[in-house]
Amino acid sequence: MSGDRPIHEELEKELAQWKSADAALVFPTGYSANLGVLSALAGAGVLICSDALNHASIIDGCRLAASLGARVETYAHADLAAVSALLRDWPGRSAVVTDAVFSMDGDLAPVPELADLCGRHGGLLVLDEAHAVLGPHWRELPCEVLHIGTLSKALGSQGGFAAATKEIVDLLVNRCRPFIYTTGLAPPSAAAALAALRILRSPEGSELRARLQGHSRRLRPEQPPISPIVPFVTGSESAALEASAALLDMGLFVPAVRPPTVPPGTSRLRVTLSSAHTEEEVDLLVEALQGLGFS
Repeated sequence: MSGDRPIHEELEKELAQWKSADAALVFPTGYSANLGVLSALAGAGVLICSDALNHASIIDGCRLAASLGARVETYAHADLAAVSALLRDWPGRSAVVTDAVFSMDGDLAPVPELADLCGRHGGLLVLDEAHAVLGPHWRELPCEVLHIGTLSKALGSQGGFAAATKEIVDLLVNRCRPFIYTTGLAPPSAAAALAALRILRSPEGSELRARLQGHSRRLRPEQPPISPIVPFVTGSESAALEASAALLDMGLFVPAVRPPTVPPGTSRLRVTLSSAHTEEEVDLLVEALQGLGFS
């Protein structure tokens, strides 16, 4: 209800420009952005379609939306036919929500195809780009798009945001409880995020992304460098924990991800690369992973 400072408005203006949107709204966290956006869109007669591998914050946002009267349908990962059927048969307002890059697998959503389906059926595409530091950054999609992002991963600050048309942002300002009824983002965090965003959009930012792409290519040379997230599936929880502990003994922190974060039988090492990593550190990681039987 109060607490905005000029730095918040400046940050929101540049976030909107970055996402080619009319306006943006800053949240205290990316998690609260998903909770707020999805609950604000909810209501009787609203359909929300959610990818089965979406982030926990989207899942919780969908649960909250369902409690407010929306119908929530979870479709199999990247299943365009399922999305098409859901949208085609729904008579009211609809939205499709998906991660752009999935947080545990590092793969891309079929964004152009989802946008085409939303455009044909009058649906809103809600695109969470929290992990999409390497892009691609989609512009001029054939449907209305609401971008959600984080300020606390690649930008190294704190907070989250939503960027969309002025009408949608006005709706959020007036209806989004996780925005209205919580303390706003601390001004120093907003200033740090703005400084990082300006670096990201500069030639220096292009160089940092190119370095990060190179690191990703070193780990998976057979695949295009689409994400700094590179999983190595072990299957069992014990194998993931043992591999993580062995890497830590070598000075390499690679978390073991286990159920319920991932399905049973798909425990994994989740490598998350950074442009701050050196070539020597990445070489050490590659050698260590190969020594543990990963390639």
